[in-house]
Formats: sequence, structure tokens, C-alpha cells
Amino acid sequence: MAEHRSMQRAALLDAARSLLSEGGTEALTFPALAERTGLARSSVYEYFRSRAAVVEELCEVDFPVWAAEVSDAMQRADTAEAKVEAYVRQQLALVGDRRHRAVVAISASELDAGAREKIRAAHGGLVAMIVEALGELGHAEPRLAAMLLQGVVDAAVRRIEVGAAEDHTSITDAAVAMALRGVRG
Repeated sequence: MAEHRSMQRAALLDAARSLLSEGGTEALTFPALAERTGLARSSVYEYFRSRAAVVEELCEVDFPVWAAEVSDAMQRADTAEAKVEAYVRQQLALVGDRRHRAVVAISASELDAGAREKIRAAHGGLVAMIVEALGELGHAEPRLAAMLLQGVVDAAVRRIEVGAAEDHTSITDAAVAMALRGVRG
């Protein structure tokens, strides 16, 4: 029984990811979740009390996976500059991933304080990884530089998401070039 419940919960989260990546947070409704999973709407309420609860759980499940992939890419890099490049490239490589699209949709949405706090914490973990590399590069204010660097990444993510005229590779290369020029001060 418990295993069946956890499978249904996983199916609901997967359906939530799809809905978010297809239509943003407006698309994430309980009727849509019920339809996608073949569960009765009342069953969806047995798992989640609200849309915010679905979003919160997705944050808990997906953000760490996403952050770990960025962290792994950075750990494979052997210089501080290569770490910065890996930080930018890996985040942009994940843009096509449904998990990432769900995360972006969630980040852009109206969330309750609990979900916002979880997102901030996860983002904080991501930014903390790059602060260290920026410190190694001799930045006087590595935390500020990290926030600005993440701004470049976020802008590139949005550019890719909207299907801009430039292709994914060009946007990624431009973001990496800007990040590396910027962090060299």
C-alpha cells in the first residue's frame, strides 16, 4: 500500500513537472493533475492540500538534483576559471530538461513564504558554490560578483526559454564569455 502511494505521488509530481514546463504555474491545477494521472480529483487532495504544496515538494525534490549536477560539473573543473565556466554551462545545458523548466516556472510564480524560502535556500547553495571560485580568482566582493554572475545566467536562461533568434549554443557561449570577462575584473 505504501509503495502504491509513493508511486502515485511520484506520478503526480511528474505530471506537475510536465504541466509547469508546458504552461507555467497557471497550468498546474488539480483537475489537470487528476486528468494527467488518471486519479480522481479527490485523490489528488489526499496527496497535496494545495498547489503551493505541490510546488514546495517539487522544489524539495528537483532543486537538489539540479544543484548537484551543477556542483558535479564544477568539481570536475581544475581551475577557478574553469569552475566559473562549468557553473554557467551546466545551468544552461539543463534548460531543456523538464525539471529545469519546472524550476524556472516555479521561480517566476507567486509562491507562499515556505516555498519561496526553499527556493532561496537552494539558490543560495548554488551561489555559494561559485562564491568560493570567485574568491580564488581574487575578487574583492565574491558574493556580489556571484549574484551578478547568476543574473547573467538567469538572463541567458530566459533568452533560451523564449526561443530567441540565437541558438542555444550561441547564447551559452556568449554568457560564458561575458561571465569570464566579468570575473577577471
